[in-house]
Amino acid sequence: MAQGDDRTLAAAETAAQSLSAANAKEEPAGFTADLSAATGMQPSRKEGLPDQPDKAVRRRLPDERQAFIHHFSVGGYEGYLTVGLYENGQPGEIFITMAKEGSTISGLMDSFATVVSLALQHGVPLKVLCDKLSHTRFEPSGWSGKQEIGYAKSLMDYMFRWLALKFLPRDSRPVESASITEGVDPTSQAAPVSGCSTGRLCGPT
Repeated sequence: MAQGDDRTLAAAETAAQSLSAANAKEEPAGFTADLSAATGMQPSRKEGLPDQPDKAVRRRLPDERQAFIHHFSVGGYEGYLTVGLYENGQPGEIFITMAKEGSTISGLMDSFATVVSLALQHGVPLKVLCDKLSHTRFEPSGWSGKQEIGYAKSLMDYMFRWLALKFLPRDSRPVESASITEGVDPTSQAAPVSGCSTGRLCGPT
């Protein structure tokens, strides 16, 4: 009986050794070291890099604030741009009210104004917004009736060029690399359109 138990124990030890040897062959080089590092060591943090980006802090406007309303008309679309100001006179919110209430463009402008207001209150500089959104081209577009702006390539173009004129110093205002009149022959006598006296900048009808 004892001899049988010894044989069983020896067979079990041999099987265990064979299984360990087989596992060792299947493990790739460095597997044990990687496993130890994963279970016993924390990954090293590079100096100077935070765990996550800094959280943006919203700076709300006071309950009573100064504001002004600006009327605009671009491509037959009229509306009002309301700008709420911080104590230092810088814009902290905008509201865009289109004359055609209930239209698709009115809803888009209302949502867009909310996004811009939140961006301003979370520290996005007005210059960044003006640089990104000025001179964007899409309909409706047309002559603005403002000498400082002239032809507005879109509602966004008009609003942010006007905001730049109102709140940014001259050397910080957005500029366009190519003028709208680039490629137009200044000597051409195109027929004038409504609101244009010469037809040279208005282009052919």
